[in-house]
Amino acid sequence: MLGAIKLTSKRQATFPAAMCRELGVKPGDELILERRTIDGQMAWILQTPRATAWPWYGRLRRYAKGKAHDLESIRRSVGARRHMP
Repeated sequence: MLGAIKLTSKRQATFPAAMCRELGVKPGDELILERRTIDGQMAWILQTPRATAWPWYGRLRRYAKGKAHDLESIRRSVGARRHMP
């Protein structure tokens, strides 16, 4: 698909609706713009962010906040929970 993108005076881009549908993006979504050299020519590649392979990644961050993360502290914490009634 070949499409033109209009740039406003504030350097904001307007994408054609068909291009947005093909990319699967909606207003407010992020796009990744990457510069590459292809066959000696500079090209810009537009991509949607890839979904993380680990949907659970980062879910336990709130439980770890303010706690030590060295291995010995983790072992003590796990061991203490095992012996709880």
